[in-house]
Amino acid sequence: QVQVVESGGGLVQAGGSLRLSCTGSGRSFTGRAMGWFRQAPGKEREFVATISWTGSITNYADSVKGRFTISRDNAKNTMYLHMTSLKPEDTAVYYCNAASLPDRPATNPWGQGTQVTVSS
Repeated sequence: QVQVVESGGGLVQAGGSLRLSCTGSGRSFTGRAMGWFRQAPGKEREFVATISWTGSITNYADSVKGRFTISRDNAKNTMYLHMTSLKPEDTAVYYCNAASLPDRPATNPWGQGTQVTVSS
C-alpha cells in the first residue's frame, strides 16, 4: 500500500508559482506510476497529472497543460508538481497517490493533501 505525505501548498497570487512535493514512506513508490489529483470546494476530485515509474511517460489534464510539470526522484521517494501561471480556478486541495496511467488514481487511501489557494 502506498503511503504518502503532500506538502508545499499555500496562498499565491494569480500568475504566481508553487512547487508541491509528495514523499512516500519505505518502498511505497517502487515500480508504481504516481499522480497528482485535486479537489476544489463543492466539486469532485479530478486528475491533474501522472508520471510513470521511470518518468518517461507523463500525462496532464488539458486545464494545466503547459503550466504544470510533474517529475519524480525515485532515489528520494519523492514526486513533485511545479505549478506556474497559477489561476484562481487552480484553487483546490492537491493530493498525490499511486496511479493507473493515463489518468486514474490507484485504489489506495488518500492522504490529507495540501491546500493551494490562488487569489485574483
